[in-house]
Amino acid sequence: MTQSVVITGGSRGIGLALTERFLTAGYTVVVGARSCQGLEQLDSKRVHFHAMDVRDETAHIALAKKALGLTGQLNTWINNAGISAWKPIEEINDEFFDELMNINLKGAFWGCKAAANHMSNHGGSIINISSIAGKRGSSKNSMYCATKFGMNGLSQSLAKELGPRGIRVNALCPVLIKTDGLMDALMSVHSPAHGDPSTFLENFKEANSATGLLPTGQDVGDMAVYLASSHGHAITGQCINIDCGVYPQ
Repeated sequence: MTQSVVITGGSRGIGLALTERFLTAGYTVVVGARSCQGLEQLDSKRVHFHAMDVRDETAHIALAKKALGLTGQLNTWINNAGISAWKPIEEINDEFFDELMNINLKGAFWGCKAAANHMSNHGGSIINISSIAGKRGSSKNSMYCATKFGMNGLSQSLAKELGPRGIRVNALCPVLIKTDGLMDALMSVHSPAHGDPSTFLENFKEANSATGLLPTGQDVGDMAVYLASSHGHAITGQCINIDCGVYPQ
């Protein structure tokens, strides 16, 4: 029977790279996102779109049931949907706080809960797409960092809680990956790019990368497929850097 994977935010950026990589690995992919734009060129028989708001718990439940209806099993769940934004603390208000917290952290929490409730007794794999920002703080990035530190803590805690049921929970922590969403966020006057994302990324790579490269969405997808497979059976509760040696640990 074909394995299924749920990917929130799987129609753009890192999420789209995840969708494409799991397709290559033979999975049936259920994408939960606001829009299906970006999925048009993919195999419609194995990629199934479900319109949702990740802040809504019932939407995650419906997403899980859709995966079960398609393949009879829910094997992997990836909480990828999220937003990035820089803002100094004096400008952070309730609206900004709630937007980042609700999409990045609450969305991941509801996804983990839905996955745990619908995975079979044979177990499964939950993967949270976090960030290097979940391991070290940076200027004018306190709200985003708080959500990603929270996502890492959620992953570690649930690994202990769900492990006896055969469910593994890990987080992936990529460094800056060039996506449309990141480039838009870097255009902010508060971001370290100062309105020039391309130059900033090039300088960041030269100053920080051990390999002279920065990772791609494909790199995140490769690690996610590994963690979802039986080869990753001994790996849980980990927050794994995908950073080309930017932040060695």
